[in-house]
Amino acid sequence: MFAECFCERKIVHEVLFYIFAFLTLLFGFLVVANPFSLNPVTSAMFLVLTIASMAALFVLLHAFFLAAVQVLVYAGAVMVLFLFVIMLLDLRAEERERMRAFAIVTGCIGAGAVLFVFLATIFQAQPAAASEVVLVGSTLPLGQALFTRFLLPFEIVSLLLLVAMVGVVLLSKKDLK
Repeated sequence: MFAECFCERKIVHEVLFYIFAFLTLLFGFLVVANPFSLNPVTSAMFLVLTIASMAALFVLLHAFFLAAVQVLVYAGAVMVLFLFVIMLLDLRAEERERMRAFAIVTGCIGAGAVLFVFLATIFQAQPAAASEVVLVGSTLPLGQALFTRFLLPFEIVSLLLLVAMVGVVLLSKKDLK
């Protein structure tokens, strides 16, 4: 009974892994070569979906803290900064088309390189014996170190981010008087 349940859980886990891995690759491709829209904001939204799919992969690996950081830091803060930059650049349509062609070429070259490394790793890998997963570490020591030993650098980084945010708001204003 237990063996059947464990086997079914393992199959569901593997199916979910392949689904989220496929979605991560699909959304990553749509960031670079987006056939739906020429608007760079659409590519930024596909990047958010890529990050969310990667967070789901972290959840499947029982790395819940990394999944939360992935969503909060990358999908939240970094994407807001990307959108600020996209809106501040205000690229014209012809410049976008040139940038899009460049992005497609470099994306294909990068994807080919990743595929080459992936296939080379698979063919050189030796099958390993099954081992039990050992979860080590927690977020408690990280939090204690961050708010005791590294409190000053943590606060300096937060002030730098605040100054950068105020700078972006001031730069985005059309009329400075």
